[in-house]
Amino acid sequence: MDNQQQQQEALKADNDSPPPSFIQVVCKSSGKIRRFAPGTDAAFALNLINKRLLLHNPPTNSTPPLASHIEAVKLGFDSEEPVSFGPTATLFNYGPPWILQTVVDTQSHTPGPAKGEGAPKSTKHSQPGKGSEGYRSAKKTSQPLGIWYISKILLALLMIFAIGATFTLVLENLPALLLYINSNM
Repeated sequence: MDNQQQQQEALKADNDSPPPSFIQVVCKSSGKIRRFAPGTDAAFALNLINKRLLLHNPPTNSTPPLASHIEAVKLGFDSEEPVSFGPTATLFNYGPPWILQTVVDTQSHTPGPAKGEGAPKSTKHSQPGKGSEGYRSAKKTSQPLGIWYISKILLALLMIFAIGATFTLVLENLPALLLYINSNM
């Protein structure tokens, strides 16, 4: 049974049951259906799908083509324009006969989202209870304070105190200055 027939049978089963509380995305590279919670960003889903493709295909085997974006297509309607999800779009199930699937860009040299799109590659999403390397939480690294940075702060404090001392002297001598101006007039 080919992938298209599996999708149509799954679609028929979905017509009889209430809508699921998750969103299904068909991965065209692996043929597997990935499930995501409602409200998931397309970039996160795409990043996770591509990571799983790379994880389940060791470097010794040929790497399957990675997905470039996700789109909703209407099964059986070839003339219908698919709905493409941008990197910041929220995945949405349009109902039967629409399905969400990944799109493999065969003309691109670098698979995955275009530069500047999608989730950053260095971002690690945490998942409670998972100890695997892919789910480590992002740690904020702080650099040690340099001498140049500390000297700038000290210079700024010195200038603030100098300006404060100047205003204090002016305000203390203001009554004497006003008396001098009034006596000469």
